[in-house]
Amino acid sequence: MIESLSALDLLLAGGLVAALGVVQFWHGLQLTRSLLMGSLRMVAQLLLIGYVLNALFATESLGWVLLMALMMLLLASYEVIARQKRRIAGWQGYSIGLLSMGATAASITAFALLFVVQPAPWFTPQYAIPLLGMILGNTMTGIGLALNHLTQMAASQRTAIEGRLLLGQTADQAMSGLKQDAVRAGLIPTLNMLAAAGVISLPGMMTGQILAGAPPLDAVRYQILIMLLITAATGFGGLLAVHFGARRLFDGRERLRLERLAPPKR
Repeated sequence: MIESLSALDLLLAGGLVAALGVVQFWHGLQLTRSLLMGSLRMVAQLLLIGYVLNALFATESLGWVLLMALMMLLLASYEVIARQKRRIAGWQGYSIGLLSMGATAASITAFALLFVVQPAPWFTPQYAIPLLGMILGNTMTGIGLALNHLTQMAASQRTAIEGRLLLGQTADQAMSGLKQDAVRAGLIPTLNMLAAAGVISLPGMMTGQILAGAPPLDAVRYQILIMLLITAATGFGGLLAVHFGARRLFDGRERLRLERLAPPKR
């Protein structure tokens, strides 16, 4: 049985973040406001999702589970473009993230529910929503990093890319090296996660299950499953996003169109 936490317990933990904000202010880092607003937003979002999940778990309705999954996917797609320094402008930038995550995170979550975990019913919210959330969150990070790397490198290496096009290379050939680097950039957090798991850190799901009283080996099996699913979703999602993103940077005559990128963020 997991130990319950009171509001006072959370306030004590929040005091550490407040102390960090004070120290940052003294050092002139100008991050105190961002730290405060981010912490408050996190608390509000988690409290809200706690109430939503309570209601969702009580209903076990496929319709509500699918609606929740769709909302998570739409919000994650927005976050993908919101964090990029040079994002692809317009609805196309949003649709690239939406399609890449929808085709990977959602399908891999469905695969895990139908063929691996196999809860009854398969859409049981206690399994479906946490699985999708973990896979979607990591896939979102990987796709965001991959697209950010692709667009920034395309802008900074415009002359080299156009030179390759003048030499007769196709758009795919001219962007081949950049696309490979972008996919690698998107996979770096996942590769670091795989290397550190169990040696440097105990992953979140495993830790949560152990705190809740699950046998450590059972928690380890679930964590291995989650990390394998995350790796597959992030890898395939990054490949799709970079493919579609690179195509968007060229017109039908294979000319580089950097005006399709939004102005860089300050």
